Order: sequence, then C-alpha cells, then structure tokens
Amino acid sequence: MYNSKIIGLGHYVPDNVVSNHDLSKVMDTSDEWIQERTGIKERRHVIPDQDTTTSMGVKAARIAIERAGIEKDDIDFIVFATLSPDYYFPGPGVLVQRDLGIKTVGALDVRNQCSGFIYAISVADQYIKSGMYKNVLVIGSELHSRGLDMTTRGRSVSVIFGDGAGAAVLTREDNNSKGILSTHLHSEGQHAEELSLIAPGMGKRWVTDIIEENNPDDESYFPYMNGQFVFKNAVVRFSEVIIEGLKANNLEADNIDLLVPHQANLRISQFIQNKFGLSDDQVFNNIMKYGNTTAASIPIALTEAWESNKVKDGDLVVLAAFGSGFTWGSAIIRW
Repeated sequence: MYNSKIIGLGHYVPDNVVSNHDLSKVMDTSDEWIQERTGIKERRHVIPDQDTTTSMGVKAARIAIERAGIEKDDIDFIVFATLSPDYYFPGPGVLVQRDLGIKTVGALDVRNQCSGFIYAISVADQYIKSGMYKNVLVIGSELHSRGLDMTTRGRSVSVIFGDGAGAAVLTREDNNSKGILSTHLHSEGQHAEELSLIAPGMGKRWVTDIIEENNPDDESYFPYMNGQFVFKNAVVRFSEVIIEGLKANNLEADNIDLLVPHQANLRISQFIQNKFGLSDDQVFNNIMKYGNTTAASIPIALTEAWESNKVKDGDLVVLAAFGSGFTWGSAIIRW
C-alpha cells in the first residue's frame, strides 16, 4: 500500500482588507472587543463580482499545481471542501475541473465546514493509498462575506469570518515512513444546531419561501453559533483527536514540530498550545489577519507556514480541526 504526500501548496485571499475598525462603522463593536474574544485584527472580504468560491479555489490550485511541478492534466481527481458553494448545485468541484481545463476526471465536494479540509485530505489519502489515483487536487475555499448579518444583531458571528482559499496537491509516496501517516475523523450530530445555518433548506424553508415572505426579522438564513458551547467542545475535541493521531503512530506531543490548527479562534489555539506544552514556534496561527476562513483556514495556514520555512523535510506536522456538525479530525504528516 502506498502513502500519500503533499507536493504542492497554494493559497489566495482577496485584496480587500476589512479591519475591526471598519466593522465598528456598521455595527456596535470595537477593535478591543473583537481582539479580546477572538484574536482577530482584520479579515479579507471579496469585492463583489470579482471573486467567487470557485475562482478563489482555482487561483490557489494554479499555484499548488505549479509548485508541485506537474501539469494540470496530471491531476487524476479533485476534492473541493466548502460550506459556501457558488451554486446550491452543482458543487464547485466540477467548476474547478472546467475552469482549470483539466481532463474529465472525477470531482467530489465535501461539506464538513471547518473540518472540511481534513476530511478532504483524508478522502484523497485513501484514494492514493488504494492505488486508484496518483495525483489528487484538494481545495478548501470559502466566501463568507456575502452571507453574513453585517449589523449589530449578527456581530458575534460576523466579525469572525473571512474569505479565502487554499489548495494542496497530493501524490503517491513509496516511502511508508513519510507523507500522511494517518487521518482521524469524527462527528457528533446531536449538537448540529449549535453552529449552523438552518435556511434555506428542505427541512426548514426553501429559497422560494424566503423570497416570497422576505421577513427582515427572520434570522434563519444567517449563521448561528452558540459561542461558549462551541468553545468548550472545541478544546476537548481538538485535544482528543490530536492525541488519537499521535497514539496511532506511537508518537508523543514532544515529537510535534509544527501544529497547524483550524483558525477558529486564537483563544482555542492558545489553549491547545498550552495543553500540549508547545512553544510559539511549534504552532502556526494567522487568524489575526484572515479571520476564520472555515475549510480554507488550514490550507492557507499550512501554505504560509511552508512559505516561511517553518515546515522542513522530516518534520512531524499535525493538522487538526473542529467545527459545525459537530465534526472534528486530525492528520499526522511526516514531511
């Protein structure tokens, strides 16, 4: 059985920087209030009609493919993780295949929100391990800004999220001691509504119902988050799934060279860092400048860490995420 390894990384974020001060002009908030609760100083929002979830993913993918040293038609499969697709259907995976001009390979969409990139990496890893595919393009991309309640009513959620995309090219590795050593995935649906966007949906209301009613007091089409409950669950599940991954490979926290957590909240990352006794150099965070980009956060952070020479040959790199669903997961990688 093969291992899979990451041979190319890329990311893209819009040029439009939205600071905490900018948000304070449209809602009752402040730079101090946001930084104290989240660690975020600014985030990126797309300029309307300039970027989409797919176009950002394509831009990140082009960089990843070039860095991988392969041609676009060497890609055998596409896995696209997002909660904010361009269309209700079809998903963005096929749009990437079209816009990159890749041959008619399979394209799979992953809807696991903040854990989406970990799930997508795991799917790609299994396809490569089985020998079915050699080169798999994995993308995480999110366009949150067009779907947030940018008023005081929605401030507890809307100040957190930003737009952006990250991509990775995975390929076959014959050395079983290198590459993705293992991935670990979990879900707990009993808490699904604690971090969710209920409408539009077949179980609640359909798009046509919203258009017909146009009730300005209806919050069901904006994201909802029970912040304290999510935080308490996140710190527990982050820890559990990291430990699970280390144990599966007979490793300890001392073996971690770099932890790249999902950029949900700087306070969560700091809690996990302290729990595992990791130094600042062993944890990569960039939520301060991008906010929470959901499925895009890990590939954006991993790309920036690699570009900053924080990821070196032979390093043990741990990726971990927790989010809506609830879902959570980890990937243990020997670079």
